[in-house]
Amino acid sequence: MPKVVSIGGRPVGEGHPVYVIAEIGLNHNGDIKLAKQLIDAAALAGCDAVKFQKRTPELCVPPEQRDIRRETPWGEMTYMDYRYRVEFGKEEFAEIDRYCKDKGIAWFASCWDEPSVDFIEQFDPPCYKMASASLTDDSLFKHTVATGKPIILSTGMSTMEEIEHAVSLCNPEKLVILHATSTYPCKPEELNLRVIPVLKAKFDAPIGYSGHEVGLQTTLAAVSLGACVVERHITLDRAMWGSDQAASVEPSGFHRLVRDIRVIEKAMGDGVKKVYESELPIQKKLRRVGAATS
Repeated sequence: MPKVVSIGGRPVGEGHPVYVIAEIGLNHNGDIKLAKQLIDAAALAGCDAVKFQKRTPELCVPPEQRDIRRETPWGEMTYMDYRYRVEFGKEEFAEIDRYCKDKGIAWFASCWDEPSVDFIEQFDPPCYKMASASLTDDSLFKHTVATGKPIILSTGMSTMEEIEHAVSLCNPEKLVILHATSTYPCKPEELNLRVIPVLKAKFDAPIGYSGHEVGLQTTLAAVSLGACVVERHITLDRAMWGSDQAASVEPSGFHRLVRDIRVIEKAMGDGVKKVYESELPIQKKLRRVGAATS
């Protein structure tokens, strides 16, 4: 039986086009104008969705980290003040919601705490993303699953046993699992793309890939191995300030990525060996009549 999940009315899974997510995350650096530019780039590249992140800083920042001073583009400030500086509120997300609808691209978020789920729920997203860092947070899992929305689960820095437990908390008919390695950027030798077919064999869910590597080749290889969802961070410039920028893809790269994914989809075929109509003239011209066959 095909492993297919509906996300905003779009079937995602085996037999359907790869669902391409451009993760904006915090690459907007708290600037709604920059967020809109990233949405424009994702839509122009042909992505299906953009993804943001939402946190409640007082719940997500450990007490021992709150007063640590750090340099930022806005001057030196505490880590807690920085977290508030880059968080979007209701006004910004309402504008993101309006703008994405105008551009015809879906949007959703990974929520790092229960109040953030409740906050994003007011915008009726098509799904939620569970970040790799949240995979062992049962309380957040149950709260997110209770919305009734599909869950896209990233599995970086997790054991198979931890993944199995997280999957047990989800509605199996509304679950997509993404293979990932949570290093930014990730070395090719640690991507372990062969986990994708392992996950496909183990779980009755669409399996995808969330990549944090530099370059596009390995993401395309993930599609060839059966990933039906692809997520990559998007940035306007990899040299911009921010911890995720170096592991992100610039607009021209995203355009090539989506283009090449669509070519790979066509090239994969149905697995049935056949002689194509286009081969017949070549067959007639080059085959020896009566040649021995084995």
